[in-house]
Amino acid sequence: MAMCVGIWILLLALHVQGGDGQMVQMDSSKSGFVGSQVELRCIFINSNPPVKISQVTWQKLLNGTKQNVAIANPALGVSVLPPFKERVSFKQVLQRTPSLEDTTIVFSNLQLSDEAAYICEYTTFPAGNRENMVNLTVFARPMTRMTLTTPTIVARAQKRKMTVATCVSANGKPPSVIKWDTRLKGEATFQETRNQNGTVTVRSNYVVVPSRETHKQKLTCIVTYRNEKITDSVVLNVQYEPEVKIEGFDGNWYLNRQNVQLTCRADANPPVTIYQWKLLNGSLPSNVEIKNNTLFFKGPVTYDLAGTYVCDATNGIGTRTGIVDVNITEFPNNPPLGGHEIPQEQNNAGTVIAAIVGGAVVLCVVAILLFIFLRRRQRTFKGDYSTKKHVFGNGYSKAGGLPAHPPIPKNLQYPDDSDDEKKPAQIGGPGGFEASERDFDAEQEDLKRPYFTVDEGESRDYDERTLAFQYDPEPEIADDMISQTDGSVISKKEWYV
Repeated sequence: MAMCVGIWILLLALHVQGGDGQMVQMDSSKSGFVGSQVELRCIFINSNPPVKISQVTWQKLLNGTKQNVAIANPALGVSVLPPFKERVSFKQVLQRTPSLEDTTIVFSNLQLSDEAAYICEYTTFPAGNRENMVNLTVFARPMTRMTLTTPTIVARAQKRKMTVATCVSANGKPPSVIKWDTRLKGEATFQETRNQNGTVTVRSNYVVVPSRETHKQKLTCIVTYRNEKITDSVVLNVQYEPEVKIEGFDGNWYLNRQNVQLTCRADANPPVTIYQWKLLNGSLPSNVEIKNNTLFFKGPVTYDLAGTYVCDATNGIGTRTGIVDVNITEFPNNPPLGGHEIPQEQNNAGTVIAAIVGGAVVLCVVAILLFIFLRRRQRTFKGDYSTKKHVFGNGYSKAGGLPAHPPIPKNLQYPDDSDDEKKPAQIGGPGGFEASERDFDAEQEDLKRPYFTVDEGESRDYDERTLAFQYDPEPEIADDMISQTDGSVISKKEWYV
């Protein structure tokens, strides 16, 4: 009995020692897309001396349950079991007398149901079983599409929000991320749906208020799946009522003007099919010719053309109206040159230029008047202020003496344009004398000049000379007298009376 126990312990020790030399090499994880091909590697590292491989078995482990996939036996060959028979094969193992050191299998046409953990188990003698495991992940590339909610979007007067486009990333694994790229103001909604096969469908709607501005706007859906980006775009087709305006009246319709017309412009989708013209509170003038969306007024302009013109534009969505008030003037607001009307832009430019030139002229006139005003302020009523003294006579004494000088008039009149030397325009008034009564000889001609000027700095040169005449000193006013502005004086008693 003791001998049997010893033999058992020896065999167990040999088994453990041999087991330390074997190893099954596999990848920890593998992945692939639905429909693709993937290899699951399994290599046996034998000991020295090698152990005998009795069989290799591949098993699928899902939710704690094992399912045989493929078996390789040195004597019986290889066998692949359903449902893997058509899609799984050994890469190196031959059908007969296989070599079992490399038992890598190949999955073809990968399916979502193939996702699981796979065990590669080696049965050896006398070492026993050795195994390892790999996790297989199966990805599903989504189907991405972008569609308009309806082929035609109608802009309603109520201005309600509505879904105009939908972007879908269907049956993806893992789920996708959807974003929108557009200049159109709106908001996006998102929804995820998990399918029974493990895939996820992501849906996003873009919501806007349809209007004329949203027509022909581009919407781009960007789907990000793992490291890939998938884009799809649509252009909105929004139908809306006509936007109407009347062109042609420039505010300058005057009598006898030629070739005037009014045109009804309408922005609409679909295009306008009917244009209707009418004149409020009356009928259209008799000289009007209607062609499509234009009124042509034949002949010269008359007062009969004045009024409020209305254009109704109709398309498949509705009818909208444009209005313009036409008034007739007797004369043009912008007179034509050479018989042609001045374009409004040219007239505006001419107005600006004329305003600039007029402003410059006004500034020049103001500058000239200011100069004259300041110049005249520098002068007294008898001439300019200067440092010269006014001296009557010629400044020289004559032999035999000088005749008595007539009384000097108190008021002398001088022309405004007199220069430094002032000459009286007329001598008269009380105490004066007429020219016919004056009879001076040739030696007294110099006396005809009422005064001449001598610089104050030079006056000392005339000390030894006898001056012909000098201004009489102003009379002294008594203390009880008051001088008046007209040159007269009155007593204080008279002043206070």
